[in-house]
Amino acid sequence: VQLQASGGGLVQAGDSLRLSCTASERTPSDYAMGWFRQAPGKGREFVAAVSWSGYKTYYADSVKGRFTISRDNAQNTAYLQMSSLKPDDTAVYYCAKAKAYGLDLTQETSYPYWGQGTQVTVSS
Repeated sequence: VQLQASGGGLVQAGDSLRLSCTASERTPSDYAMGWFRQAPGKGREFVAAVSWSGYKTYYADSVKGRFTISRDNAQNTAYLQMSSLKPDDTAVYYCAKAKAYGLDLTQETSYPYWGQGTQVTVSS
């Protein structure tokens, strides 16, 4: 399974941006998908995750209330709607897909499939 992330760009503080992550094929079962980010000089951190059904969502405290994760299984695509962006949100954003159920979706090790990353830059 290959993941293609897109939608990054350069925006101003307070703007919105939507990231997309499309899987190249459907797995026999649908699993959770997540978004992580890595800022310059920092490690990769969890941003948000959505269950296979789309009904359960999880967010890092730093983005709660500003970011919304969703998915369209018919399109093999997950989305990250980002609003009220801040300069601290500047990072390379990676999407990922799990391969099992019942995992800690905040952990990178729960995701065997990763996209190539898309740059989000927020200017002040």
